[in-house]
Amino acid sequence: MSNPSTMHFVDHGTGGGPEVLTPSTCATPTPKAGEVLVKVAYAGVNRPDCLQRSGRYPPPAGASSIVGLEVSGEVVALGEGVTQWRLGDKLCALTNGGAYAEFVTVPEGQALPIPKGFSMLQAAALPENFFTVWTNVFQRGKLKSGESILVHGGSSGIGLTAIQLAHAFGAKVFCTVGNSDKVAACLKVGAHAAIDYKTQDFVEEVLKLTDQAGVNAILDMVGGSYMQRNLRALAIEGRLLQIAFLQPSKVEVDWVSLMAKRLTFTGSTLRPRSAQDKAQIANELHAQVWPLLEAGDVAPVIYQVFDLKDAAKAHALMESSQHIGKIMLTVAGE
Repeated sequence: MSNPSTMHFVDHGTGGGPEVLTPSTCATPTPKAGEVLVKVAYAGVNRPDCLQRSGRYPPPAGASSIVGLEVSGEVVALGEGVTQWRLGDKLCALTNGGAYAEFVTVPEGQALPIPKGFSMLQAAALPENFFTVWTNVFQRGKLKSGESILVHGGSSGIGLTAIQLAHAFGAKVFCTVGNSDKVAACLKVGAHAAIDYKTQDFVEEVLKLTDQAGVNAILDMVGGSYMQRNLRALAIEGRLLQIAFLQPSKVEVDWVSLMAKRLTFTGSTLRPRSAQDKAQIANELHAQVWPLLEAGDVAPVIYQVFDLKDAAKAHALMESSQHIGKIMLTVAGE
C-alpha cells in the first residue's frame, strides 16, 4: 500500500510565540539514500523546538524546516541502501527536524528499536534526552562510578534522564529545582539530594554535601549567573558540561579557578552533528542503556500528552516550566 502524497504537520510560519503553531498540510517527504520514512506515532517536545518556533534556532542545512527532534513510529518506506530496518519495523528515532508531522524521514543510524516492554509513547520520550545526556555526561564528561555530579534543571526531561543514568552507573547525584514537588520527583528517581535554588544557595549546599570538596561534574543548561558559581562548586579536576543557555551566554567570569582546580569546561549541541556521530551515540545507547530501560532501572517520566493539533498548548506549558519530565504529542498514537 502506497503512502499518501500529502500529510498533516504543524506549521510555525515566520516564528513567534506558541500561538503561531497551527495545523497545516504539505507533501509527504521521500526518504533519501540511507534514510527511512517513519509513520509517526508520537513526537516529543523539547526546548530547541521552542527556540526554532520563536525564530532563534534555524535548522541546519538540509534538515526539514518542520519543528521536532524525536519520534516513535513504523517504517513505511526505505531509502536506497538501507540495511538496518525493514518495512513494518517499529522504532524510535532522533530526527534532524520534521517530527511534528504524520511522516518524517530519518537517517537509519539515528533510529533504535523500541525497548522491550515499552509503549510507543514511552519510546518517543527517549531519543533527544538520552542522546544528549549520553554524549555530554558520559562521552565528553567521562562520569564514572563513585564520582558526583550536579544536574541543574533536575525536573526537566534532560534533568531526570541525567539523574537516572548517573545513578544507574554508580555516581552520586545532586540537582537543582524550583519547588518542593520537583524536589520530590528528583529524589524519587535517584537523586541523592535536590536543592531548591529559590530558597537555597546551590554552591553552599553542594560544598556541605561533599565535605567542601565540590562535585566532579556539573551538567548546566542555565549559564548566565550560574557560570561563576559552577566553577566554585566543582572539585579539583572537575568538569563543567554546558548544553544550553536559559540565561545569557555572555557573562563576565573570573577563570582563575580553571587553572587552580585544573577544571575542564566543555559543551556541545547535538543537532548539527553528523549522521555518523549520531549513529555512534545510538550504538552506545543500544549496548549500554537499552538493557537498563528493559530491566526497569531507568524510565522516561512523562508529564502531559497533547494532540498534534494542540502543539501550541504544549509549547506554552514547556515555556512555563511547570512540568516535571517530558511533554509529548500524539500523532497516530499506538
